[in-house]
Amino acid sequence: MVRTQIQLREDQSAVLKAMAAERGVSVAELIRRSIDRFMREQKEPTMEEKWERAMSIIGIANSGLGDLAENHDKYLEEAYAEVGE
Repeated sequence: MVRTQIQLREDQSAVLKAMAAERGVSVAELIRRSIDRFMREQKEPTMEEKWERAMSIIGIANSGLGDLAENHDKYLEEAYAEVGE
């Protein structure tokens, strides 16, 4: 492990100490877990992951209209007319 020094506000330190005591771990361990979680949440998906996500939605909806791609403007106009736009 690498030793790192940080400065916390007093309220942050007090809350962390209480949380660590509740969980039966050290403040350092609680901070490491928090950093791990933050790093997982910040991970940017790779282009391959983005591509797979995009491809996974193909075909999940069905309008029931065989000509939607060709006549989408007509269908949008009808939909807007139905809601009074």
